[in-house]
Amino acid sequence: TVNLGCRLDLKQIALHARNAEYNPKRFAAVIMRIREPRTTALLFNSGKMVCTGAKSEEESRLAARKYARVVQKLGFPAKFTEFKIQNMVGSCDVKFPIRLEGLYAQHGQFSHYEPELFPGLIYRMLRPKIVLLIFVSGKVVLTGAKDRNDINAAFECIYPILKNFRKK
Repeated sequence: TVNLGCRLDLKQIALHARNAEYNPKRFAAVIMRIREPRTTALLFNSGKMVCTGAKSEEESRLAARKYARVVQKLGFPAKFTEFKIQNMVGSCDVKFPIRLEGLYAQHGQFSHYEPELFPGLIYRMLRPKIVLLIFVSGKVVLTGAKDRNDINAAFECIYPILKNFRKK
């Protein structure tokens, strides 16, 4: 997220910026995309901006700066302030199948598993405070991190547990 420090006329931005869409009946923000780094930004009339899709912290900052520059070139007195990573997502493959029923049976206090509704087990780790989506295939998605260290720590924590529930 970034605070551009000025109100934005979303209609004007949508009309004059390339790769921008605005449908106020559907969503109260301009959706803008750039190719490098390949990201999407949501620009709100308050001057707040959310940037998604970057592959690293550096890419996220660079993309957010590029969006701010686009807004400046359209004549708004935009500044680049309060840049903050709000959510990081990581994914990996442990390369072995996992017995989700067994994991759920022994870690029920941290997990939610309803295969009729969603094929993955949702594991809510307390420290670090990360949510993991764990699939039978061995694929794992980690989300809710404020920084890279949380993702790594959560994986270090869950890997030995997953090994215990490896399908034979």
